[in-house]
Parts: sequence; C-alpha cells; structure tokens
Amino acid sequence: MSSMSSSQRIHAFLTYLLLPIGWLYALIFHRRSPWVIFHCKQSIALVAWLLAITAGWLVLSWLLGWIPYAFVVGMALFSLVIAAYVFGVILWIVGMANALRGRAKRLPVVGRWGQRLPL
Repeated sequence: MSSMSSSQRIHAFLTYLLLPIGWLYALIFHRRSPWVIFHCKQSIALVAWLLAITAGWLVLSWLLGWIPYAFVVGMALFSLVIAAYVFGVILWIVGMANALRGRAKRLPVVGRWGQRLPL
C-alpha cells in the first residue's frame, strides 16, 4: 500500500468511531481505498468478535440455567464477558490510533479474522 493521505486517515478513523454507519460509508464511498477498507474490516471483526462472545455466554448461561444451581457458574462466567469488552475497548482505541497515524497494522486476536472478510 502506498502512503495514506490525511482524508483517508479520517475516513479510516470513522469506520471505528461510527461503527455500522462508518462501515457503510467506507464501503460505498471509499471502496477503492485499501487503507479505509483495511480499517473497516478490522472494525467489523472487532464488533463481530464481541457479539460472538456475548452470544456464546448467553447460550451457555441458558443451558446452565436448566441444571439446579449451575446458573451461578453462568453468572460467574459473565466476568469473562466483561474482561472481553474491556479488551475490546483497548483494541478499539488501538485501531483508531492506527487509523489516525496511517498504520495498516492488524489488531491483536481479531485482526487476522478481519483480513479474511470478503469486502
């Protein structure tokens, strides 16, 4: 990739800040910019990862709710969901900082999945 212009940095930053609206904006108006699409994919992967963790916890808690007193384990597992969201906020800030600095660096944990998205 060539160097990233100032406007591309702002558009890449918006994919993190405005989430679904920023994604649509990037995909419609900046489809030919590899920088913006890179950060759009990273942002989508981060949100999908957090939603998957939440859905997994919900399913597991629901299943544990059928076992007497096992619902306590499901409630305790919520601390892992909270930890994932704290880590997600850190990744979100790192992604925004990378976008504003003009870096195309994958986010830890979710970055590899983001690059596989067929956008």
